Amino acid sequence: MDRMKRIPVREQDPQVRARNFDEVCLGYTAEEAIAEASRCLNCKNPRCVASCPVNLQIPAFVAQVAKGDFVEAARIIARDSSLPAICGRVCPQETQCEGGCILGVKGEPLAIGRLERFVADWSRENGLSVAEKAAPNGHRVAVIGSGPAGLACASDLARAGYEVTIFEMLHKAGGVLQYGIPEFRLPKEKVVAHEIGNVRALGVKIETNVVVGRTLTVDDLLDKEGFEAVFIGSGAGLPKFMDIPGENLNGVFSANEYLTRSNLMGAWSPESDTPIRIGRRTAVVGGGNVAMDAARTALRLGSEVTIVYRRTEKELPARVEEVHHAKEEGIEFRMLTNPVAILGDEKGAVRALRCIRMELGEPDESGRRSPIPVEGSEFEVDADVVIMALGTSPNPLIAGTTAGLDVTRRGCLVADESGATTRPGVFAGGDAVTGAATVILAMGAGRRAAEAIDNYIKNKA
Repeated sequence: MDRMKRIPVREQDPQVRARNFDEVCLGYTAEEAIAEASRCLNCKNPRCVASCPVNLQIPAFVAQVAKGDFVEAARIIARDSSLPAICGRVCPQETQCEGGCILGVKGEPLAIGRLERFVADWSRENGLSVAEKAAPNGHRVAVIGSGPAGLACASDLARAGYEVTIFEMLHKAGGVLQYGIPEFRLPKEKVVAHEIGNVRALGVKIETNVVVGRTLTVDDLLDKEGFEAVFIGSGAGLPKFMDIPGENLNGVFSANEYLTRSNLMGAWSPESDTPIRIGRRTAVVGGGNVAMDAARTALRLGSEVTIVYRRTEKELPARVEEVHHAKEEGIEFRMLTNPVAILGDEKGAVRALRCIRMELGEPDESGRRSPIPVEGSEFEVDADVVIMALGTSPNPLIAGTTAGLDVTRRGCLVADESGATTRPGVFAGGDAVTGAATVILAMGAGRRAAEAIDNYIKNKA
């Protein structure tokens, strides 16, 4: 075996998958997983662990996979992650754990994400449960939001003996895992529902259809409901727009709305009665993972799709794998292109996207070179649906109904590294603090907050 090359993973054919919502990546077989795990060098100072936001003990679980002991591998993973099948699918491993792998210096890094996914899928398929409930300690904690941050925080607290209740605004638990990531990347019933079930198996209660700030407030949770601390992991679900002419035309969507209709409300399925507009040609504005998700969803619904991005491919913030898959499936990319207006027809519906060509200047505050318009270069992109995938910010409802919570000018909650906010007993983490980021970063914030909440309650007692 060539230790420098990873074992390839099976995928659906691009021309077939572009017309279905089945999962693209088919994962490793047991034999493939063992062969890939056997590439691990078992470093004395594993950089992969240091690069993982939840400090997953990667060499330890990989060593068990190499031996074929998938049960022990699952137990090791469960100590640090309650969502391994999800993380194995959607984490940006190339910039985190795999980015730190020493094998990647001269060859291809170990396929850590694929191995994590294999162990989680094997556990599910074989009915293995590794949930270990601690003896109750008599303390109660409320968690707002059932996305990655909330689930990670709740899991760690439950393992420490706390009685934890998650309050979720939507009718299904999972947050962005449920409404934001398409079925072809993250199957909802097979994966998301199962892993949330594992969190429930730890004793965590999840109450849906509860809008904190309307149904009840943070003050209610602390003063009336008997909770000793509150963790806010409400995410960043407020979409951003460009404030250009035509954004109110019929056929303009935020990526959040478009993906929520498809993912949470099942509009991708012919059996669903949730309406979604299927354009003849769809233009997606943006270059992140959400833009790729929206574009690939529109393609599968039957539209021709163009992604419009104001920088070059080198600056695309989306995962390399997602860009590669989008290109394989036939999505067109127009780089160095920025919209200046959305044009409508006589009925008030989208007919085209007016754009201007860009060139790159000096780096901006993000470190990327700033795009500069090229005078006189305007042109039109044919489109009858436009999806704005420009990022999101936190919903101001919770901060606006809770005394003592400071927010930044971007609307994010102010919290220190541990998750402690400016209101005693209230902690926060994930996108509600940082703005839109990744699943695994939110989980890391949730875990840090769980530790801080534990210390807070113990010291208070």
